[in-house]
Amino acid sequence: MRYGSGHKEETRRKILDIAGRRFRDEGIEAVGVASLMADAGLTHGGFYAHFKSKDELVATALDQSMCESSDRIFDLAEQTSDKIGTFIRAYLSPTHRDTPGKGCTFSALTPELARQDGSVRATASEALPPYLDRIGRLLPTTDPASARRQATALFSLLMGSLQLARLTEDPALSDSILESGIKAALNLVSVFEGV
Repeated sequence: MRYGSGHKEETRRKILDIAGRRFRDEGIEAVGVASLMADAGLTHGGFYAHFKSKDELVATALDQSMCESSDRIFDLAEQTSDKIGTFIRAYLSPTHRDTPGKGCTFSALTPELARQDGSVRATASEALPPYLDRIGRLLPTTDPASARRQATALFSLLMGSLQLARLTEDPALSDSILESGIKAALNLVSVFEGV
């Protein structure tokens, strides 16, 4: 059967979309190539028409998902007058907590990414500075070096809060962690403003 132009690229994009979501939902190691291809409606053998290895798929899917997932929260924040407050509240929202497959790749996968080698870890490592710089542009400081330091501290707090809120099975404790994280992050920003 002959396919029209663009079919291979469309299929590759579909595989990457599914992979990015499943990696964030289930973890990299838990997602097998065969089940991923089945989700895309393709055969396991068809995988190699698009990727040389699972590592290549992971690195490419992470690169794509890091951009897409962060764009949603940043776009929301950038449309408001309280940019950093909106970012903090969106990042530590119950919706973000409950939908890791659509959320921040860093919060969903950092512990696993830190144990990866080669292109997978390099992709995540290279994506971090631009992400921090984007947070820094939401902060009140105009000094780039200061903005990077502040963004690093703030993102560490946000990511840890989100990971802990996802960890607990007690809904009240999880909500409390999110609320505490928001308050701590807003307090940290007010400290930054006073510096």
